[in-house]
Amino acid sequence: MKRSFFLLSVCLLFSALAGAQAQSKYMTKTGRVSFFSATPIEDIEAKSQQTAAILDFGTGQLAFSVPIKSFVFKRTLMQEHFNENYMESDKFPKATFTGHFVGFDAATLATAGPHNVQVEGDLTVHGVTHRITVPASVELKSGQLLAFATFPVASADYNIEIPLLVRNNIAKVVTVRVALSCDPVAGAVGATTAPH
Repeated sequence: MKRSFFLLSVCLLFSALAGAQAQSKYMTKTGRVSFFSATPIEDIEAKSQQTAAILDFGTGQLAFSVPIKSFVFKRTLMQEHFNENYMESDKFPKATFTGHFVGFDAATLATAGPHNVQVEGDLTVHGVTHRITVPASVELKSGQLLAFATFPVASADYNIEIPLLVRNNIAKVVTVRVALSCDPVAGAVGATTAPH
């Protein structure tokens, strides 16, 4: 009887550990990324809702990928110029980020409310990669992991050339916003890599 109870206890413990490991990974394929360019002449905003992302609190890693052509502008002509002239979307179809949480304890997620974190990693845009560190916020709410970040991106840093004719219409530094609502990944194992 004692042996049966012991085996049952061990099985339950392993099941709980496996469940805890599975709950450390969260992902989405419909994350939102937007950018905003403010100048005295014109404000420009574009949004994408096709961002694939995975966050792994077991390893502290995260990654996201956004198709450049998924950005939608208010004006179709602006969207065409963005894809053909500035971002060269056929040549560089995605922007990606792969990195990790800096000094964040995953157990903190169990406490209510949003938690401020630092994220460090490689941002690749227009075929150019730079190491960046940005502040972010994560919160576990109703079984979903909510993650938000806002950070500046300078077009010159990523070899994005703005034609002289419209240079005053586009900010040299744009504000990028990332908003992710991620669901738990059941039974996932292995390292986090950039989603496709």
